[in-house]
Amino acid sequence: MAGYNACFLTLLYLTSTTFHLLATSDDLHTYIIHVEIPGAGAGDGAALSSTLADDDLPTWYQNFLPKTPLSSADSTQSPPSILYSYRHVFKGFAARLSPGQAKAMETVPGFISAAPEKKLPLHSTHSLNFLGLNINTAVWNDSNYGRGIIIGLLDSGITPGHPSFNDDGIPPPPPRWRGACEFAAPQLCNNKLIGARSYAGGGTPADEIGHGTHTASTAAGSFVRGANVFGNGNGTAAGVAPMAHIASYKVCDVLCSESDILAGMDAAIGDGVDVISLSLGGPARNFYSESVAVGAFSAIEKGIFVSASAGNSGPALGTVENGAPWILTVGAGNIDRKIRATAVLGNNETFFGESTFQPANFPATQHPLFFAGSNSTNNNASFCLPGALRAVPGLRGKIVICLIGGGVGRIAKGREVKNAGGAGMILINRQPQGYTTYSDSHVLRATHLTYADGQKLLSYLNSTSEPTAAITYQGTIIGDNRAPELAQFSGRGPSQASPGILKPDIIGPGHNILAAWHISVENNTNTTSNFNIISGTSMSCPHLSGIAALLKSIHPKWSPAAIKSAIMTTATQVNLAGAPIEDETRRPANLFGLGAGHVNILRATNPGLVYDLRSEDYIPYLCGLGYTDQQVGIVVNRPIRCAEIASVSEEELNYPSFSIALGSVAQTYNRTVTNVGEANSTYTVRVTGLPRMDVAVEPTSLRFVAANERITYRVSFRRGVNATSNAVSQGFITWSSSTLKYVVRSPVVVLLR
Repeated sequence: MAGYNACFLTLLYLTSTTFHLLATSDDLHTYIIHVEIPGAGAGDGAALSSTLADDDLPTWYQNFLPKTPLSSADSTQSPPSILYSYRHVFKGFAARLSPGQAKAMETVPGFISAAPEKKLPLHSTHSLNFLGLNINTAVWNDSNYGRGIIIGLLDSGITPGHPSFNDDGIPPPPPRWRGACEFAAPQLCNNKLIGARSYAGGGTPADEIGHGTHTASTAAGSFVRGANVFGNGNGTAAGVAPMAHIASYKVCDVLCSESDILAGMDAAIGDGVDVISLSLGGPARNFYSESVAVGAFSAIEKGIFVSASAGNSGPALGTVENGAPWILTVGAGNIDRKIRATAVLGNNETFFGESTFQPANFPATQHPLFFAGSNSTNNNASFCLPGALRAVPGLRGKIVICLIGGGVGRIAKGREVKNAGGAGMILINRQPQGYTTYSDSHVLRATHLTYADGQKLLSYLNSTSEPTAAITYQGTIIGDNRAPELAQFSGRGPSQASPGILKPDIIGPGHNILAAWHISVENNTNTTSNFNIISGTSMSCPHLSGIAALLKSIHPKWSPAAIKSAIMTTATQVNLAGAPIEDETRRPANLFGLGAGHVNILRATNPGLVYDLRSEDYIPYLCGLGYTDQQVGIVVNRPIRCAEIASVSEEELNYPSFSIALGSVAQTYNRTVTNVGEANSTYTVRVTGLPRMDVAVEPTSLRFVAANERITYRVSFRRGVNATSNAVSQGFITWSSSTLKYVVRSPVVVLLR
C-alpha cells in the first residue's frame, strides 16, 4: 500500500471576524475536538474519571456543538453531529462541522482544541523460520505460543472463515475481554478471531482489499499447512503468536481517517487488548497533532504495548513515521527467500530477478525486447503507465522493459503490457530502488531486476540491432546469506518530530512476506487465493506485534517500555554471512535506517537489563520539547503545568538508544538500567565505532545484587580533535555480563555540528 498519498483537506480562509464558507455541501469536515472535563485540575488524573462517568460523556460533548446557525451559509447545511465520542484515547469527540461551527466552540468552557482530521495511508511461511521460531522451540514453548494474549489490529478489516483464523485448540478469550463481533452473523467470530468492529467502509468489519487480513495473520494467524502462492513459498503458515487472540478494528478502506483510527484505538483500549498493531501512518508531525501518538499514549498508560510501521517513504532521510518514543517504530528488512525468475539475454547473460507468478511448462524461448526509452516524449511508455502502450507499434509478441515508478504499481504495469499484446515484462529498478526487488503475483510472465542488472540490460539493448531475452523460472530459493537487508522503501530517521530520539527502533521481516489473503491474485474475479506475498513496513509491524505478544506472555509484569527495550538492546547488526547488514545499495546500512538492528527474538526473551519508563516519565520530555501546557495536556489527556515540572531534553529520556546533535561543548546524559537477569551479576561497558568522538562512560562497571535493582550511569560525548562539522558518527554502547550471557547494546548516532 506504499503508493497511496495522504489526502489533504480543502484550504480555508480566515477574515478578521470569522471563517467564511463556500456555499457547497463539501464545507463540512470531520474535526477532532479535545475538551477538558469539568473539575479536572492540573495533574489531577483522578478528577477526569470522578467528575463525569464515561457513560455521561456523549451527553456532555453535545454541549460543545453550536445550537443555532452562525450565518446564512450555515443555515443551509445539516446541523453539526458527533461521529465518535472518545472515552479512552482522550476526552473529546469527532464531529462533522463547518469551519465556522468549529471556531464557535472556542468560547465554550472546557474547550481545548479542534482540528480537521487528516487522511493517512495504509502503509508467513518462511519469515518465522528466519526469526528462529519453530515448533517446540524455546520461545514458542516458553510463551505458550502467545496463549491468552489479545492483539488488536487497526487496519482494513479481516476475512472471517479464512484458514489462518481457525480456532482449533485455542481456548476462549480471557475474562477481561469486553469486545464485540459486529459481523451480521456473530458466529463468524470464534476463539481465534474474538472481535471485529468497523469504523470505515460501510459498516462491515470485512476486509475488502486484503491488507488487514494479511497483517492479522502475520501477527497471530493459526497454523495452515500447504500455504503457497502459485505453488511458491510452500510451507506451513502461522503468525508469530499463533495461539494469541485477534481483535480486528476496521479503520481504513483505501485511506484511513484520523477520526476512525481514534475510534478504533478507543475501542481497543476499552475492549481489553494487550497489544495494538498499526500498519498505517502519515508524515511526521508534533505529537500533540498526531492522532496515533495521542491514542498510543493512552494505551501505554494502561499497560498496552503499541507497535506501528515506520512508513514506506525511504530511502530518503527524515521520512520515518510514527516516531513517538512510547511507540515501537518498525522498519522493514527482507528474509533469505527468493522466488527466482531469471532474465536470459540473447548474448547469454543471465540476471536473477523475482516473480511469484511462474507459469508451468513455459518454454525458455527468446523473444524480441522492447523498451520505449526514457526521454521526455515517451516517458509514460517507459514506465508502462495505463494506456501508454496500446498505441505503440511493433510491441505485440515482445518482452517489454518497464521502469519502476511513475505513480503506478508493478502489477498494473504488467496489466498494461498484457493488454497491449506483450509476451512478457522485465521490470527494472531506478537508482533509488537499488537492489530491492519484489516477488509479485504478476498477470503475465515477468521478472523484476535490480538497478545494477537493469543498467546492464539497457547496455545490451543498445549494443545490438536485434536484442532478445527469455524468462526462466527456478521457483523458491532459500539461503540468501545477505539477508536481512534493509528494504529500500523502509522509512528512515532522523525523526522530524523529535530528532533526539533515534527512529526507527528496530527492523523486522517486511519484504516479500507470505501471509493470508482472500481476493484473487490471478487477475480473475472468479477465483480466490488464500495467501499472497506483499511488502511494506505494514508487514514488518505485525511481526513485531506478535513478538511483543510472546514477550508479554513470558513476562506479564513487564511494562511496554521494558518490552521495547528488550527487543532493541538484543537486536543483531549482522546478516547471515556475519557481515554488517546492508541497505538497498549493498553498502552497510546506517542507524537511521536500522535503528537498533534486526530483531532477535530468542535473545529478547532474556535481555539481562532493560531501560524502563513509566508513562509519567514522558511528561518532562514533552515539556522539554517546548510544547505548551495545552499541547502536553492533549498528549497525556490531563491538564499539565510545565513550569512546575523539571523538564528534560529529549536526549535525556531513559531510552535504549542515543541520538545527539553535538557542538563544541561536551554533553552528558544519564541512563538507568533495571536488572531483569540474574540477581548477582556484573556488567562492563564497551564503546565501539563512534569515530571522531571522545566518549566516556561512568561508572565503567555495574554491580547488581538483586533482581529489579536499578543503577544509573552517565555518558559524556565530546568532539574529537579530527571532528568535522556536519559529519555523522555512529556506534554502540554495550554492557556485557561477566559470563557474556547477556549483551545489552544501545545504538548511538551523533551529528557533529
